[in-house]
Amino acid sequence: MHLLLRTLLLLFTSSRRPPLSIWGSSSLQLRVLPTDIDIAMHVNNGMYFSLMDLGRFDLMARSGTWKKMRRRGWSPVAAGETIAFRKSLQLWQQYTIETRIIGLDTKAIYFEQRMVADGEIYARAHIATRLVSKGKPVSQDEIFREFGEPPAGLELPEWIHEWRETNALPGSRREAPHVWH
Repeated sequence: MHLLLRTLLLLFTSSRRPPLSIWGSSSLQLRVLPTDIDIAMHVNNGMYFSLMDLGRFDLMARSGTWKKMRRRGWSPVAAGETIAFRKSLQLWQQYTIETRIIGLDTKAIYFEQRMVADGEIYARAHIATRLVSKGKPVSQDEIFREFGEPPAGLELPEWIHEWRETNALPGSRREAPHVWH
């Protein structure tokens, strides 16, 4: 909820920025706001993923993908995320969120996102997302029909497959009992 107004404003302003291909990259310039920080006066570790949502929405809005998804009743959901931190973003610091799709498989669309300030990477995340419609996944064939084929050579790094396999929970239609081992 804390980023709802910021997201709505971003969707409005992004649609007026230069268009992009969904297979291109987005660069969204922001500034660290008081609502982004924790008691240590830097961006809270959990806030990075929320801010990165803005970068993905910028790419979707500027490529026209967001309108197509809404028209079809598709919603994006995160299926897995991993992040590494290098430096802390401080209150009022300017930075950019760099966003691009690095590949797809039959279950997810994979984004790489970076928080960059002064030409340096402060944090990098990889996000596996799914598109869902009425609670069911949208197929890769449907995605390609709507958005076009990905560029030649767009291939996921092997470690992404290993990460998804070792980190995955059972599907929502299967049981996932809570038992500590």
